[in-house]
Amino acid sequence: MVVPELRPWRAAGPHVVRLANAVRPRLARVATAAKPRVARITRAVGPRLAGPGGLARPRSLKTWQYTAGAATAGLALAAGVVSAVGPWDANGQRTAERERAVALERPGGADHGGDSGTADDGPRPAPSAASVLTSLGGTAHKVRSAPTGKALANVLDPLLDDPALGGSHTAAVVDVASGGRLYGTGADTALTPASTTKIATAVAALSALGADHRLTTRTALEADTKELVLVGGGDPTLTAHTKAEGWASLRTLARDTAEALGHRGVRQVTLSYDTTLYTGPVLHPIGVNDNLAPVSSLMADEGRTDGSNSGPVTRVADPAADAAGKFAGFLKDAGIKTTHPGPSKATGRATALASVSSPPLSDLVERMLTNSDNDIAEALARQTALASGRPASFDGGAAAIAAQLKKLGLPMKGASFHDGSGLNRNDRLTANLLTALLVEAGSATHPGLRPVLTGLPVAGFTGTLSSRYADGAAGVVRAKTGTLTGVNTLAGTVVDRDGRLLAFAFLAANTTDPVAAQTALDKTATALAGCGCG
Repeated sequence: MVVPELRPWRAAGPHVVRLANAVRPRLARVATAAKPRVARITRAVGPRLAGPGGLARPRSLKTWQYTAGAATAGLALAAGVVSAVGPWDANGQRTAERERAVALERPGGADHGGDSGTADDGPRPAPSAASVLTSLGGTAHKVRSAPTGKALANVLDPLLDDPALGGSHTAAVVDVASGGRLYGTGADTALTPASTTKIATAVAALSALGADHRLTTRTALEADTKELVLVGGGDPTLTAHTKAEGWASLRTLARDTAEALGHRGVRQVTLSYDTTLYTGPVLHPIGVNDNLAPVSSLMADEGRTDGSNSGPVTRVADPAADAAGKFAGFLKDAGIKTTHPGPSKATGRATALASVSSPPLSDLVERMLTNSDNDIAEALARQTALASGRPASFDGGAAAIAAQLKKLGLPMKGASFHDGSGLNRNDRLTANLLTALLVEAGSATHPGLRPVLTGLPVAGFTGTLSSRYADGAAGVVRAKTGTLTGVNTLAGTVVDRDGRLLAFAFLAANTTDPVAAQTALDKTATALAGCGCG
């Protein structure tokens, strides 16, 4: 199973450079102490770090501790290799884990230490370890047994009892290979999940629609009236930016539409826009909020007013009208005169002119999870509703998510959905369900769900975890964050010191200091990553 490259990794350069700077002194010490094996690996990695396309060596160095509890040599090598080639290799495994296995002298992969057909002073094939997503405990090297419940309790109980985690908290840790729960405290008690709800939304959307599904925005011409209708297909990633960067472009749609109109001799149209794909209220129950635009099947750049593509920012009051207005401007630039756009509905008699489609749903899921994107989450909830014949509304999306997860046989006791983003404080999930969702995403029987794992933010590198874990398990923990007033949650995966892929979920309610609660959860995840608790 080839796991797609995590798109936001391309934007993680500054964090990667910091980590590479911090580990270079340790890399040198490791190479000296562990010759010839480590020396050979560093010779292979060196050209990639300094050669063409590699990272430039900044003049100043900063100390960045990397304390996941694993062997220092393995982590130093892992960090150096991650800086060159990113968090995943072509076989869908963390390069950090692969190189750590090599540093610990475990066998595996493309380079078994024999004659690889390369010169002694030339680069050698990268060694590899067993995939962390599938076939855990495979033939590449023997993975030790899963942690014991008692050993995990000894490590996690004191950390979860931190007063910063408020008056109520729950937790679960599951072995992804077997699906067996290894640790739990209140794991079947439903609490407000905040943005970890997006894990459920992702699983539901991918299972209902498929990882290759795309959302299409189109134009249609009513031949008898010369009314041009811009029809929203529910793509929240549609962009009006000059550089689309792989997302569907409103500018491209305008250009292609103008060309099609030109072929028909049409130079002036009545411009309308169709948002009838979605129904119900456009405003989330939280009201006008910088974290979510009014939900519409037609929007450009999520109605953002500052050119950003993630994070809270003031939104336009009417995303559809805003997108249609920009579209009119692009048509004008292409030689097509329009009226001021207004709402309408394309009829079945309208002639299709042009269309643009989003990247596959797998990409949308990754962007949603990495950036905790509420606009994408609510769009995917509605798309899930449409796929199951329900109204594309807040209520319909919530019902569709619950039904889809129940269809997958997941533990739904106590679960309650009211949106797709987790902004609704009435949402309820259990730690048991969150870990079950992650296990499902890692299952060999559901490869289409793998973007749920690849989209999780990487500690210290990407998305909502990019500024966290500077003194913890950077590059090792992958997790979805969740934060509301009085609520802090974290759910994701780690590979422990014994090579086991573990899924975890920590939920805390009634917290009073969000920073302290966040730090407590990060310490707990770091301890789990460093646990040799078999």
